[in-house]
Amino acid sequence: MKSKIHRTAIVDPKAKIDANVEIGPFCVVNKGVRIGKGTRLVSHIVVEGVTDIGENCIIYPFSCIGFPPQDIKYEGEKTKLIIGNSNIIREYATIHRASVGGDGVTSIADNNFLMAYVHIAHDCKIGSNVTMANAATLAGHVVIEDYALIGGLVAIHQFTRIGRHTMVGGFSGIGQDIPPYMVASGARAKLFGPNAIGLKRHGFSTSSINVIKKSYKILFREKRTLKDALKKIRNDLPATDEIKHLIEFIEQNKRGICR
Repeated sequence: MKSKIHRTAIVDPKAKIDANVEIGPFCVVNKGVRIGKGTRLVSHIVVEGVTDIGENCIIYPFSCIGFPPQDIKYEGEKTKLIIGNSNIIREYATIHRASVGGDGVTSIADNNFLMAYVHIAHDCKIGSNVTMANAATLAGHVVIEDYALIGGLVAIHQFTRIGRHTMVGGFSGIGQDIPPYMVASGARAKLFGPNAIGLKRHGFSTSSINVIKKSYKILFREKRTLKDALKKIRNDLPATDEIKHLIEFIEQNKRGICR
């Protein structure tokens, strides 16, 4: 079976395109690109650089994938963009390959939904099952863990981390790490408590959610230092997987924790 490549598409012969790939009208795929089986480029899409797109993705018109980083230090070094499987990338999304200030890879894992006008800058690391609403924007070196939900028109500062199962409200500015399992919102974002509804929807038990609620109270409502709060959590709460991850996430922060 041959790839379904529209007669108006331009595909470099050195690009590695699986036999079961569909490339629609007026797409451009340059050398260095690899596209896995079942992926569809709808139309008017440009993919360039050392870019690896996995299986069963669908990319909508006018998206630009694998372009050089918007980093004044970048001088054409060979860096990468790796996109996993079953991702939906909607219209006008821009996803850049890495700069030389990190490990040389921008990465997006699996089953993500990136809505129209989303921007993912150089060296970002996106987990799986992440939803980014329209015009959500990541600066360089941002980390977003699994199952995070980023609202529309959100701007996230470089080197900031967003924890798993976090919900960030629309039109927010994020300049510090958002701990896992929390809700954050605001022009200068602050926390509004655990993401209880989201956790319930994803199958967390009532007891697990209650433990997360207790950890939030200790961390952010008892006027403790982070060091003291983490010590109390270790002593007073069960060492569930969620609590272990929350502690590890906070201990690894470099930009500070949103409160």
